Amino acid sequence: MQELLIDVSKNKKNILLLENGKLIERYVEEEGQERLEGNIYLGIVENVLPGMQAAFVDIGKEKNTFIHIRDILPKVSNETGNKNENFSKYDIKEYLKAGSPVLVQVKKDSTNKKGARISAHLSLPGRFVVIMPNEDFITISQKIDNENERDRLRSIVKKCLPQGFGAIVRTSAVSKSEEEIAFDVEKTINTYKDVKSKYDKEIQKGKNAKPQLLYKSEDIVSRILTDLMDQDLYRILTNDKKVFVQVQEKLKEAKKEIKLEMQEDILGMYNIQKQLEELENRKVWLKCGGFITIDKTEALTAIDVNSGKYTGKKDLEHTIFTVNKEATIEIARQLRLRDIGGIIIIDYIDMQDEENEKKIIELFEENLKKDRSKTQIVGFSKLNLLEMTRKHMCSND
Repeated sequence: MQELLIDVSKNKKNILLLENGKLIERYVEEEGQERLEGNIYLGIVENVLPGMQAAFVDIGKEKNTFIHIRDILPKVSNETGNKNENFSKYDIKEYLKAGSPVLVQVKKDSTNKKGARISAHLSLPGRFVVIMPNEDFITISQKIDNENERDRLRSIVKKCLPQGFGAIVRTSAVSKSEEEIAFDVEKTINTYKDVKSKYDKEIQKGKNAKPQLLYKSEDIVSRILTDLMDQDLYRILTNDKKVFVQVQEKLKEAKKEIKLEMQEDILGMYNIQKQLEELENRKVWLKCGGFITIDKTEALTAIDVNSGKYTGKKDLEHTIFTVNKEATIEIARQLRLRDIGGIIIIDYIDMQDEENEKKIIELFEENLKKDRSKTQIVGFSKLNLLEMTRKHMCSND
C-alpha cells in the first residue's frame, strides 16, 4: 500500500511516495521555480543553423530555445522515433525560416548554461492516454505485459482515436472500461484543438504574431496525482491547506475516493528525515557489506559496484555474483528514488561466467518494472560496463 506525502516548508515542496513506510520516490519543487517542460508555445524562429541541422527559437523567455531537425521531421517509428534517420539528406532550411512562427513543446527545461530543448512533436497527457497529434502510432506502455489486455486497450483506443492522431496508452488504463478511455481520449484531443485554435488565430496576424504560451502543463503535484490515483494509492497527507484543496478538487474531478488528510509533522513520520538525508550520500551500503557509489556528470551518471566488507563463503565468482545481485536491486531502487535520468553506466564487479551476466540483466529488468518511468537496458559493453537509459519523471536539472 502506498501513501503520498506533500510537505510544504522552507519555500519548497517535498513530494514523497512511500510504500509500507519506506521512501520509494521523492520530488522537490522550489518556490518560484519556473518549470517549462511540457508547456506548448507559439515560437518565432530567431536563426537557422544549417551546419548543425538546428535552429534557435524565441518562445518569450530570457533564453532562446533549441530545436534539432530530428524533432521536426515526422517520426518514422513508434519505437525509435527518428533516432536511426540519416539527417544529412535533409535541409533544415526547408522546414524553418528566420522570422517564421512554429508550434513547439518544451521537452527539457533550460539550465544555467543552456536554453530549453523544444520539439515540434507534441504530446498531451491525459489520465489514461497520451495524445500525439500528427502521428499514426498507438503504443502500449511497456509496463503492461498481459497480451490480452494490450490487445483490448489497443482496440479501444484505435476505435475512438480520430485520424491524424497517435496515442500512448498509459499503465493506468489497465482494466478501465471503453467509456472511461474514450472520454479521456476525447477530453485530451479537445485540449489540443484549443491549443491549435489559439495558434492559428495568432499566426493570422502575420508579422505581428508574438511568442507566447498556449498551453501550460500541470504542476508537479497534479502530474503525480494523475499518475498515481489509479495505482495502489490509499492515502494522501499534506501540511498545507492550499495543496489540500488542490488535491481535493483533482480527486473530485476524477471521481476518485482516496483518503485525504491534513498532517502537521509530515517529515517526523516513518523516520522520513533520516531517509531524506541518506539521499545526499554518494555511497550507499548494501546489506551484505558491499556498496555502490553514484556520481552524476553533465553527460551521464556513473554507478560503481564494490565488494566492500563482503568476503563471501564460497568461491570468488559466487562472492562477486552475490554482491552484484544485491547491488542490482539497490540500483533499481536508487534510480527511482533519486529520479536519475539520461545515460547511466554501471560498473559491476567483473564476472567470468556469461550466464551470471544474463541473470543480472534479468534481475535488473524485473526490478525496473516497479519504476513508473521509461527505462531501457542496452546491455554489457565490450568494456564490461552495463549501459542503460532512463527518462526523468520530473526533471530537476
